[in-house]
Amino acid sequence: ASLVFAPGPCPRRHRRAGTMTHVRRRSTTAASRTGRRRGSAGLAGRDGCVPAPVARQRGQLPALIRNTTDVTSNAPAPLKKTFGLSTAISYPNGAPHIGHAYEVIAADAIARFHRLDGYDVLFSTGTDEHGLKIQQAATRAGTTPRAYVDGTAARFQAMADRLDCAYDRFIRTTEPGHSAAAQEIWRRMEANGDIYLDKYAGWYSVRDEAYYDEAETRLLEDGSRRSLATDTPVVWMEEENFLFRLSAYQDRLLQLYADQPDFIGPDTRRNEVASFVRSGLKDLSVSRTNFDWGVPVPGHPSHVMYVWVDALTNYLTVTGFPDGSDPRKKFWPMDLHIIGKDIVRFHAVYWPAFLMSAGLPLPKRVFGHGFLLSKGEKMSKSLGNVLDPFELADTYGVDPVRYFVLREVPFGGDGSYSHEAIIGRINADLANDLGNLAQRSLSMVAKNCDGAVPDPGSLDEADRALLAQVDALPERARTLMGDLALHSILAEIWAVVAEANRYFAAQEPWRLRKSDPARMNAVLYTTLEALRVFGILTQPFVPGAAAKLLDLLAVPADRRSLAAVGEGGRLVPGTALAAPAPIFPRFERPETPSA
Repeated sequence: ASLVFAPGPCPRRHRRAGTMTHVRRRSTTAASRTGRRRGSAGLAGRDGCVPAPVARQRGQLPALIRNTTDVTSNAPAPLKKTFGLSTAISYPNGAPHIGHAYEVIAADAIARFHRLDGYDVLFSTGTDEHGLKIQQAATRAGTTPRAYVDGTAARFQAMADRLDCAYDRFIRTTEPGHSAAAQEIWRRMEANGDIYLDKYAGWYSVRDEAYYDEAETRLLEDGSRRSLATDTPVVWMEEENFLFRLSAYQDRLLQLYADQPDFIGPDTRRNEVASFVRSGLKDLSVSRTNFDWGVPVPGHPSHVMYVWVDALTNYLTVTGFPDGSDPRKKFWPMDLHIIGKDIVRFHAVYWPAFLMSAGLPLPKRVFGHGFLLSKGEKMSKSLGNVLDPFELADTYGVDPVRYFVLREVPFGGDGSYSHEAIIGRINADLANDLGNLAQRSLSMVAKNCDGAVPDPGSLDEADRALLAQVDALPERARTLMGDLALHSILAEIWAVVAEANRYFAAQEPWRLRKSDPARMNAVLYTTLEALRVFGILTQPFVPGAAAKLLDLLAVPADRRSLAAVGEGGRLVPGTALAAPAPIFPRFERPETPSA
């Protein structure tokens, strides 16, 4: 179904504390923004970046490497396929940690991949800024909720920027436009008869912003209770609330899961959610009266919306809802919500029920990723093992951190971080395997080929075999991306990197310089062509380093998409290359000063 942002049954507006809309700023550093919107990555020409050096032609190119793509055609460009994805929006009542970083890095890699594959992408992230926890934190800090979230939200946005995440929209739920969207979906649910006023009582967790039945809590020796699910303190609370008829959507939700098994991923999460829904759904409290820092309920100013109605609506807000003329409406329904496994219930039960009630299309997929652990233990302030993403980036570098969390952790499962593990990945995979291959081959070209792409002449069976493996990578990556198997994509790429290293070692081009320079040229060309494809394929994961590698190979910006892999985008012999420079230096432990 296509989404029509038609007016709901009731006219509606919304009031919210004013804030500026945050749109992703465009970096002027080409290497740091590889894979931004418009599908091509990086640096060049008409897109405002530095063009690659002009090729020095040395006669007619062999058909195998002739670049036949017409980039000057005036024919109208076909409409791009769209791909919309979001992270959960972070609750900024504290500092960002590695869990927040992991989610936005993974989402960024998925967004960048789709841009490279020719999609028009909308990637949103942001902050969930209302609720009792924020109000209490602001009081403790001696400031207003608004001033408090202005400071903390900026830190979360800075984290995404520091980690080179090319989001298109940083949404803050204190934006006026978001309040309008939240009030509109409320009115639609109310007009459908799914919201009613009643007394509500239960064990309430301030941290979780949720009520629990007594069976979902445990009694401690001191008489207090804690949630079994989250181990947070709960207190008995009774108040008059608006409730949403969640119970009316049990059968429709179960039918959704049966008809669209990919709606929830991975499979373990779908099974958990379906079991929860089959056990019976109770109507859901969707307003609060015990605090006022939230979106006002239309027509009832003493009530503010329950955080999940407010927060979940952000996914509509970023697509322009409820403005039917907004060009971003083409991104709804979103293709993918990327969230932590601890909030799957809210996204796979409450959210689709709200949308069904409001008469709006459902997102296509909700994926609950696992947690990043510290040496196998959950991170917590009390254990002193919480990782600061800014410190990690400063210590290891942005690209190594991105590579580690995406390669080390099977997306959808839990993974573990340790200093030793990340150093191992940096030095083995990045510095030794890919970095060393690039440095050795490019240095030989600089020394023996006048610093230009060599003419391969005729290629032999070993050359063609390696190029065949390299050229097969995009289709394999597309298949794995369909399963969100980010770690497997990197494993596939590095398996071919290993093949390229074996090829280079077996061919021994350094021995061919005097005995067979034509063969040396063929080996070096084949190796550089493999590096070109590695550069293209790694842009979503290590964008800065990938851009640097493609720069060293003088690959123009309009040849950096997945479509450029293969014969149509081969390196042009005679193209002048920049002086070689390390892409991934080894991580050296800082020397400890002697006492």
